[in-house]
Amino acid sequence: MTPLLSWIFVVLWTFLQEADGLTFFPDNAVFVAKAGAVSLTCDSATTGNVNWVFIPHGDVQKIPLKGTERRLEVAYEDTPQLGEYSCWSGETKLWSAHLVLDAQDTRADSMLNCSAKSYNCSFNCHWSDTYYTAVRLGLGKDCSENRKNCSWITSSSQQHTGQGFVFELSNSLTPSMEETTRIEVTAEAMNDYIFHRTYKTFFLRDIIRPESPKIVQCQEVGHQLNVSIEPAASWSKPHSYFKLEHEIEYVSRHNGKNIISQTHLIPREISKLRVRSRDAVVRSKWSEWSPWRNVRKPGTPKKRNSKNKCKPQRHNKDPPLEQN
Repeated sequence: MTPLLSWIFVVLWTFLQEADGLTFFPDNAVFVAKAGAVSLTCDSATTGNVNWVFIPHGDVQKIPLKGTERRLEVAYEDTPQLGEYSCWSGETKLWSAHLVLDAQDTRADSMLNCSAKSYNCSFNCHWSDTYYTAVRLGLGKDCSENRKNCSWITSSSQQHTGQGFVFELSNSLTPSMEETTRIEVTAEAMNDYIFHRTYKTFFLRDIIRPESPKIVQCQEVGHQLNVSIEPAASWSKPHSYFKLEHEIEYVSRHNGKNIISQTHLIPREISKLRVRSRDAVVRSKWSEWSPWRNVRKPGTPKKRNSKNKCKPQRHNKDPPLEQN
């Protein structure tokens, strides 16, 4: 192998090691601040002296450390030497730990946002901070108290949006428990051996945001239109219990202004309309608006037996509304 090829191989290998280091959570991590000292103990059933080895993050070279005692003191004034510290007996690796910087990043507290489409068992959480390249979320006390039996959901198995990660989580709360039991989400994030942990607690009702409803039909009632609206298919049933309230936004033919109405009866002289919904009891966040629907101008020919004045816009891929 030529010297040039050898150099290229080393560079590529180092890059792959760095890339792997960005996307995993060390099993045995020791979290340290930016200045201070940490004591590492060779946790092994063997007795006698050991040799300590340090592999810096992003490197493959093993650096022997001074001392043969089973306890290693790592002191630093500014930035700690992050990476893997291990103790050895001859050629046998006895124990290792990864020294990780606890960033205590207050920015990340606002980077986790959760929402639920309904009162069913699942909800989504979005981690929007793109600085951290490995993220995992967990539910309950086992995760918030960092117990070993926490069931983490890692970012590697979730949807990467290019603007962070989207996680789908499931809770086991019954309808009777949802009103009195808070959901506790723990998030951990890692990048280049820099670590951050944050928490969020909320009631399920606090994060409800329905999906966009559907306009079923618009029927003339005198000089008005009666707009029939149907909840999204994902919304909880029965709809008589999980009630939604709706808003209708329409554009007036007279002056072109956008007007929002909270009643199903709106003026007939409009060019288009769209709708959105929210939980009528807890006053949740409003859903996204539905696609615009064109409204046939009064006096224009209509299909036989058609009472539906609304129709999808040409660029809209939704199927035409049902006709009565």
